[in-house]
Amino acid sequence: MPSAPAPVDLPDLRLRPGGPFGLYLHVPFCLTRCGYCDFNTYTPAELGGVNPDAWLAALCTELELAAARLGAPTVHTVFVGGGTPSLLGFARLGVMLDAVRTHFELAPDAEVTTEANPESTSPEFFAAIRDAGYTRVSLGMQSVAPRVLATLDRVHSPGRSAAAAREALAAGFEHVSLDLIYGTPGETDEDLLDSVEVALDTGVDHVSAYALIVEDGTALARRVRRGELPMPDDDVMAERYQLLDARLSSAGFSWYEVSNWSRPGGECRHNLGYWDGGQWWGAGPGAHGFVGDVRWWNVKHPNAYAGLISDGELPVGGFEELSDGDRHTEDVMLALRLRRGLEVSRLGAEERRRADAAVADGLLVTEGGRLVLTDRGRLLADGVVRGLLG
Repeated sequence: MPSAPAPVDLPDLRLRPGGPFGLYLHVPFCLTRCGYCDFNTYTPAELGGVNPDAWLAALCTELELAAARLGAPTVHTVFVGGGTPSLLGFARLGVMLDAVRTHFELAPDAEVTTEANPESTSPEFFAAIRDAGYTRVSLGMQSVAPRVLATLDRVHSPGRSAAAAREALAAGFEHVSLDLIYGTPGETDEDLLDSVEVALDTGVDHVSAYALIVEDGTALARRVRRGELPMPDDDVMAERYQLLDARLSSAGFSWYEVSNWSRPGGECRHNLGYWDGGQWWGAGPGAHGFVGDVRWWNVKHPNAYAGLISDGELPVGGFEELSDGDRHTEDVMLALRLRRGLEVSRLGAEERRRADAAVADGLLVTEGGRLVLTDRGRLLADGVVRGLLG
């Protein structure tokens, strides 16, 4: 095991008053690595074996240290992500939530979410985590087209994600999300619409859909570079987005963030906390946190993470203190992604002139003193933000 890195001291963390506070808990384990993924995850082969119980003990200790550092604030949302949290099994997921309750005050109406891979779930799994206090499940579906799943190196069968969603609903979960990826080389319009139709048929109240991004260092990027697969086409991406938006809208779903749709009341409160500029503590290898004006990130490797924890140190790899200008940039960038938009009053004079130009170009509309992306603006959201900020 490599020696633990030198600890990094965080500056004073002062929670801004008001607004929800969340916890993000990162599970770094996967059975296999998907070709498009650049998340901080590790397979058993990459770690030389996995000891989830040692990792879990370190995570619980980090939660204890975090609560002491912050004064044990009330937690309104918990999100267990990864990686593949469902690989831990329901008992360990229950231990994680028990640790939250031990060291923090969990709000009575707290939203508690876990991500899950359909292949590592079962009716018994969903019933047990529901009994433990989880209120929301987010399932990786990606597609129901076998060739798309094969290109993405996904190991679950085409029908398993829908079956898992139905099992979660039957276990009593009111809020279940299915995640789609569109724009995979070889995907057709029919492939995407079939996937959306299957998702709708399950009865879930939330769908996320993300354009495939070819990240440097991934297996997918290497295949594109070798000419085995074409680079995703921007025009095709736009057409696919419009297709899925139209179908979801016709089924009673509304977009509340550029890549997220829900039925009324099905919005993910934890993720809304990110987009609203909220505060959270990120626990686990590579997790990010944001409190006050300080953003930090943990060391990435599970062994380095555990080493710092065993020395009684927070496993921080680095941090930054955001200036007023940094915060303004992020507030504009994040608020414009939301359906409720950005308050015009938060913009400076020059930014308002740029906003007027974007309205004239059909990229933004003004609704009740807020700037909201048009349908065309959603396709060009990043460019609209850059244009607004100059």
